[in-house]
Amino acid sequence: MPLHNPAYSRILHKEPLHLGDDMKIASTFIFAVSVLGFSACTQSELPAPKQDTPSISPADIGRRIKTLADDRFEGRAPATPGGIAASQYVADEMKAAGLDPMGENGSYFQPVTLTETTLKPEDSFMTIGDVNYDYQKNAIWWTKHFTDTVEVMDAPLVFVGYGIVAPEYGWNDYAGLDVKGKTVVMLVNDPGYATGDPALFNGKAMTYYGRWTYKYEEAARQGAAAAIIVHETKPASYGWGVVASSWAGPQIDLVFPDNGASRAKLEGWVTVEAAKDLFAKVGLDFAKMKANAAKKGFTPVPMGALKLSAKITNTIKTVKSRNVLGRVKGTKYPDEYVIYTAHWDHLGKKPVPEGEDGIYNGAVDNATGTALILEIGEAFAQNPPERSVLIASVTAEESGLLGSAWLATHPVIPLNKIVGGLNIDAVMPLGRTKDIVVVGLGLSDLDDILKSILDKHNMYIDPDPKPEAGHYYRSDHISLAKKGVPMLYADGGIDHEVRGKAYGKAFEEDYVKNRYHKPTDEYDESWDLSGMQQFGEIMYELGQRLANSRDWPNWKTSAEFRAIRDKMMERE
Repeated sequence: MPLHNPAYSRILHKEPLHLGDDMKIASTFIFAVSVLGFSACTQSELPAPKQDTPSISPADIGRRIKTLADDRFEGRAPATPGGIAASQYVADEMKAAGLDPMGENGSYFQPVTLTETTLKPEDSFMTIGDVNYDYQKNAIWWTKHFTDTVEVMDAPLVFVGYGIVAPEYGWNDYAGLDVKGKTVVMLVNDPGYATGDPALFNGKAMTYYGRWTYKYEEAARQGAAAAIIVHETKPASYGWGVVASSWAGPQIDLVFPDNGASRAKLEGWVTVEAAKDLFAKVGLDFAKMKANAAKKGFTPVPMGALKLSAKITNTIKTVKSRNVLGRVKGTKYPDEYVIYTAHWDHLGKKPVPEGEDGIYNGAVDNATGTALILEIGEAFAQNPPERSVLIASVTAEESGLLGSAWLATHPVIPLNKIVGGLNIDAVMPLGRTKDIVVVGLGLSDLDDILKSILDKHNMYIDPDPKPEAGHYYRSDHISLAKKGVPMLYADGGIDHEVRGKAYGKAFEEDYVKNRYHKPTDEYDESWDLSGMQQFGEIMYELGQRLANSRDWPNWKTSAEFRAIRDKMMERE
């Protein structure tokens, strides 16, 4: 291919690719040139896109995972050279697999406009009382205001428990409170988890009110100047290291019409140890305050004379990323779709001392899901069903489900033409299992269809083993679910065929503790990919069932998204 191609020039200069760029660009060239400037002689080190075997095979899955998790993609952060190259690789794989492009201008790409804000720790600070917090060590903070400098001065602290306003549960942590110009301090998760009371919220299972996204949004609605969440590992379901690494460095978000002015000026987390010290300074017992916050009728507690002051200095820019969309056209009902989603992005590359690994490869999270939907798409391409199948590899999931949110608000097909969907995110290389885990079990008819398939395979559905982690609100399916589209979030099982469930649980716990959102999430040649093959085959069979039927699965009547779907389908 000629080196004078304008696409290559843009890649070499680390500029975003244009939608009109030649879709025949080989991903191996992008590996060799765009990311780290490799010479042409290294191209053979990475596999070129190819059409694999029609079956869903461990070898094909492994090849794609290994490639996506390669250091030369530098962690697949959106809008970076590595992210551009990774999304191009996914597009090349879709083309090689026989999928039709479903992006703009006949390409595989749906452009996504994002803001990128990078806090400068050396020019920023956050103090509460006489404590100057150590960025990433005991606190982390940022702003959603799209501006160079944001200041909060002398904002009084008030403890608002879980920071929840939920009329359906008769709960309002802000009742009778004016927090304009103040700093709200909140606990992570929700009262149901804290008490274990099944009659309170959703018991042990986290509701959307327990998610940090909701808490910051509600604080903004209440007019708070700053919003701080106290981190605790168990109710958050991840350690402080995940918080510190995820919120440091460039932060990606969608472009807000008001440039983020409606959000609190400062959002952040503090460690539980720092919070205990803070409460003790004003004579409050943290454990007692936490217990009180989980009781109905909790009253917010002003935190004495403590005030927060902060200065946030940013570098900001508008950047472009892209969803990668491919289609298998239906043979009989091409305007009706089954959708598969998985995110291709990860956390990118962080600055670290020389000799340390700063690349967050994201092999499990989510090269596995991307590899699987490509493999499933290829299987459909070789045996097209009656309805169409959309394979959507989305961007910026790690930044807040942004690519899927963009797809849901800028759909390439009408949402009432999507029969249902399946999301795949972070499948463990555990080996074959007796079960499939369904996160959010009981929400839609898709669960029943999956069960009928598993019955034939002498397998069973396992509910989410950690409902308190709120996983149903933490992956890309929720963007479409909130718009009414029935979405299944299934995962590989944990009940190993030979070693049992204890082995599976230990395997997953080890990953969360030692590799999740860390540079150690790397591909390992010793992985047992037979379970991913098994899971992929089940997900393909479920898609076939939907795509070769006239069924329109719906949410259960108790699901919060049922009314939205029913109204949507009235437009049919």
